[in-house]
Amino acid sequence: MNSKTAAFLENARLLRTLGILPLMYGSLGLEYLTGKPLNADDVDILIPGVYVGEKWQALKALLEKHGYTLIDEHEHEFEKDGVHFAYACIEELGSFAGIRLTDIAQRTDNGVPFQLLSLEQYLKVYTASAKDGYRINTRNKKDHEKIRFIESLLYSS
Repeated sequence: MNSKTAAFLENARLLRTLGILPLMYGSLGLEYLTGKPLNADDVDILIPGVYVGEKWQALKALLEKHGYTLIDEHEHEFEKDGVHFAYACIEELGSFAGIRLTDIAQRTDNGVPFQLLSLEQYLKVYTASAKDGYRINTRNKKDHEKIRFIESLLYSS
C-alpha cells in the first residue's frame, strides 16, 4: 500500500466519526482500482455536500484537531505530513458525469469502509473533465492520458 492510500484510509477512518462514507477520487482512486502507479499528486475525497457547506466548521474542526492544516478554505484543501487532501461534494457527480450515487461501489480496506468508482464511472468522469474549461487549460494532457489508459483496460480483451 502506498503512502497516499494509507493517508486516505487514515482520513476515511476519521471521517467515519462524523458519519461520512468518503469516496476515494481522482488519480489515487484510479490507481487503487487498477493497481497501476499513476503518481497521484494529492488525495481527492468526495463527501456529502453538507460537509463542505453548512457542516464545514465541524469537518474543519475535526481535521484540525487531528493535525491537518487548512491550506485553502475555498478549495477545502488541507495538508498533513506533506500530503494534500482536497474535499468536494459527491452529489455533483450526477450533474457533472452522469453517475448515480447509488451505483457507486463500497469497499473496505484494513477495516475502513469507503466508496470507489468503477472503470466505467472513471471514464465518464475523465471524459467530462476533458470538456471542463479549467481542466482543459491545466490538466488536458493528463486527462486524455487517463482516458486512453482506462479505455485500454476496458476494451483490450
